[in-house]
Amino acid sequence: MHADEFGFGTQIRKSPYFDATVRWGAKGFSVYNHMYIPRDFGDPEQNFWNLVNDAILCDVAVERQVEITGPDAAKFVQMLTPRDLSKMAVGQCKYVLITNAQGGILNDPILLRLAENHFWISLADSDILLWAQGVAVHSGLDVQICEPDVSPLQLQGPKSGEIMRALFGDGIMDLKYYWLREMDLDGIPLIVSRTGWSSELGYELYLRDGSKGDALWERIMAAGLEFGLKPGHTSSIRRIEGGMLSYHADADIHTNPFELGLDRLVDLEMEADFIGKAALKRIRDEGVKRLQVGLVIDADPLRGPNTTFWQINKAGADIGKVTSAVYSPRLERNIALAMVATEHAHLGMQVEVVLPSGPCVATVVERPFFDPKKALAAA
Repeated sequence: MHADEFGFGTQIRKSPYFDATVRWGAKGFSVYNHMYIPRDFGDPEQNFWNLVNDAILCDVAVERQVEITGPDAAKFVQMLTPRDLSKMAVGQCKYVLITNAQGGILNDPILLRLAENHFWISLADSDILLWAQGVAVHSGLDVQICEPDVSPLQLQGPKSGEIMRALFGDGIMDLKYYWLREMDLDGIPLIVSRTGWSSELGYELYLRDGSKGDALWERIMAAGLEFGLKPGHTSSIRRIEGGMLSYHADADIHTNPFELGLDRLVDLEMEADFIGKAALKRIRDEGVKRLQVGLVIDADPLRGPNTTFWQINKAGADIGKVTSAVYSPRLERNIALAMVATEHAHLGMQVEVVLPSGPCVATVVERPFFDPKKALAAA
């Protein structure tokens, strides 16, 4: 299929890698942050095995960056998140939550610190550029906020390190998990980080010149040929195995960090103030009424991820919903992330999940479902 055959009009943007992904076999796209993201390179199960056995290259330019600079940049960024950033070093990345005044989650991005007063917020799917610019208006802080010409690729999987060595030499091998480095590849300007949305060993390459997208894609694919690199898309199977959130599915503006068990990303005792601090203190003190759990669903293998929220019942009462579900060929079971009433969030509890094909039994289990200590990603 030709790249020109995809399209909803100019209001949905194409990434610098769009033409390359179509050339390499992308068959379908979704929309994320007002941009196309490849979602189909054929069999999603094969994409999963390519990821966990070798490596895949994914166009994730939809992870738009909010760039914050200026004398008060560090103070302003701390205002946006309940995670304590006081010890965040230049060159470090952190997974953070951005919360509103009610303690609801607006986004769960990766924060990158490029310099003392230079930050990127690498976004999940919501308009944080507008939020940050709005917050800045009456903040009294001296900051500049924009969306820079930056487009990430994800190189993920156990062979990704060897591919990076082939591209950049031995020096890249000492880049630590959740750290970044400014690099240049054949004149292509990059920020490279040891991060990714796969729970596997992986890297993100942030292209800083959109005109070089095609060249960067082809250069990486050529270097990866001998290591079995394949074009791919973010894997729903692997991210649910890893218990990784998908914004709008597993969390939204009505979800707070404590419901997700993300207490570690909330520091209510730090001196710095942040948006939502008072609300989150109240929520902590009062306790939450629902919690995220893992489920194993006893049914025939699901043919694909759920496209609606599935109701969960206990003794005939509605107690929650399945937010993300998929069949894991590695675990040979249907696995799911779900939000349930707190009194039912106990390991081993059996509940009823209403699938499109009818009700079935599911069991509450630990999450993540695989490699819970992230040993693969941090290797």
